[in-house]
Amino acid sequence: MAQAMLNVRISSEDKSRFEKFCKQTGLNISTCINMFVKAVLREQRLPFEVKAEPLSAEEKLPKNRPETTTAARNIVEGVSSQRN
Repeated sequence: MAQAMLNVRISSEDKSRFEKFCKQTGLNISTCINMFVKAVLREQRLPFEVKAEPLSAEEKLPKNRPETTTAARNIVEGVSSQRN
């Protein structure tokens, strides 16, 4: 099977925290991402709930970036609220 490269932009802090998690589980980032992709393809769904947030939450996020979709904004808001 041919391999392909996937580039993803995340914050430095999230990358560090994810690397630490992967290390604690004995996996590397590539393996974890591949596990996520395989689960999504197998189950045909995201392994977490995606829902709309109130308008006030969306106002806090940049609107001029096309990759900032509603789903991505929901994930960012959820992660941010868990840190507080």
